[in-house]
This record gives sequence, C-alpha cells and structure tokens, in this order.
Amino acid sequence: MELVHEYTFNADLKAVPIGPGPFGDRSIFEVTGGKATGDRISGTIGGGADWILAGPDGFGRLDVRTTLYTDDGASIYVQYFGVIEYTDAILAAVGGERDSQFGDSYFRTTPRLETGDERYAWVNQTVFVAEGRVVVGPGVEYRVHRVT
Repeated sequence: MELVHEYTFNADLKAVPIGPGPFGDRSIFEVTGGKATGDRISGTIGGGADWILAGPDGFGRLDVRTTLYTDDGASIYVQYFGVIEYTDAILAAVGGERDSQFGDSYFRTTPRLETGDERYAWVNQTVFVAEGRVVVGPGVEYRVHRVT
C-alpha cells in the first residue's frame, strides 16, 4: 500500500460558534470559497461547512461536506470526517496569530468523493486520506492522498 498525492485543497472559512451542548462544544465553519490543485483534479470549492465538535480530550471531530467544481466542468461531492488535535500551533492559527504547519498537530481526514461524471468515475472507487493545517483567515489547507 502506498500514498500518492492527488491534490491540495485550500478552503476559506467563516466561523459560526454554536457553543457547548450535550455532546461537546460545537462550531460551524462555513466554506466561503477555495481551490483544489492537482494533476488530475483541479477546480474551485463551492459552499459547504464543517460541523466540528470539540471534545474534552483536546480533539475536534470534523464532519465536512462541500462541492468541488472542476476546471473542466464536473461537479464532485466531497464529504470527510476527521480529527484535529488542539495544539498551541492550531490555537494560534485559529486566533489569527500565524499559520500552523503540517505536522504541528494530529490533523487527519478521510475524504470521500462522489460524482456521476464519467471523466472522474475513478474517484467513486478510491480511498483518500489527508493531512491538514490551519491558516490565518480563517482557513484550512489539506494535502489529499490516494491510497493505492
């Protein structure tokens, strides 16, 4: 098994704090724009959101859904779950101080892509994993890899 870089995904976000509830501290990060760049997949990121739940263990549980509009006219539904460790570097980025770097935190996701466009049908049968970082803005950047 190998990991092959498929594309880099940058998303601009708007924070909508919900607050503490029965399952943890909930926030919504609305996707307001972004870009995917890769050899086989490139395009813009449409609307969507991350419904993140912060737990008492110092980790957030991600639940993200958005649409990727490829440069050649396809629409790809993207959904992923993941975890982010709230390290000092992540909290500094969320607070607007400085971008975090890949490896500053355990920030991993499992993107699932879905489309009816035959040119991208291969994504329907492919497992992806990604590592993320938080950038000032707020925003996120993911390096998305295909599992071979």
